Amino acid sequence: MEIIIQPDRERASDLAARLIQARLRAKPDIVLGLATGRTMERVYTKLAAMHRRDGLDFRRCRTFNLDEYVGLAASDEHSYRYYMNHHLFDRVDVDIDNTHLPDGMAQDVKAEARGYEALIEQAGGIDLQLLGIGESGHIGFNEPLSAFRSRTRDKALTPTTRRQNAPMFGNRIEDVPERALTMGVGTILDARELLVLVTGSAKAAILAKAVEGPIAALVSASALQLHANCKVVVDEDAAAELKGRDDYVWMFENEPEWAAYR
Repeated sequence: MEIIIQPDRERASDLAARLIQARLRAKPDIVLGLATGRTMERVYTKLAAMHRRDGLDFRRCRTFNLDEYVGLAASDEHSYRYYMNHHLFDRVDVDIDNTHLPDGMAQDVKAEARGYEALIEQAGGIDLQLLGIGESGHIGFNEPLSAFRSRTRDKALTPTTRRQNAPMFGNRIEDVPERALTMGVGTILDARELLVLVTGSAKAAILAKAVEGPIAALVSASALQLHANCKVVVDEDAAAELKGRDDYVWMFENEPEWAAYR
């Protein structure tokens, strides 16, 4: 695991977008795992700008999103399909048929989950998975006590997660769906590279538990410590409780692979 600390959320988002840009240019048919939420909006805005300004080409890439709410149609403005279309897909030249999210309206959610796993396998697996960390320590919608070998499935959402997501529903927690389809922790760990973006002081305590604390199912993001190629990009606010902060800064400033990003 590598932890890269940036001065603010703008710089952190910029670094995450530049890493995705580099991977996409190196492998135009890359399979990207994508995430949603307010933290990711800056990343997608920057990627769309790279497409307009620099000709960043999305035509051959394929994408798989982490999750979708159960019970929301793709046309619902609160669905993650709607979110992805609005923030990224409609703003770049991606082939919409190559973009995948679980179907929140599937009549058989367990069959939908199995089918989603099969689609990922048919694509050759995910090359780069973008992630955030929820306030309860979840990645995707893998709530506390999710098994580290879990696969795509439907999950009940905790009150903490529903409160965190309420601003996207007009701050009406009662409108936040109670269940979601999500990639499992095991599915996420199968990606060849993980890119985690965490910003803001509200995430400082859980970030420290996830990357420096014991590996435990109570904090599903702690499973990231098991991955051989995981980069965690954070801003100063999110880094406030990291005990190894000085070492992480030194490594970023001295490792040759980061020279182009400093």
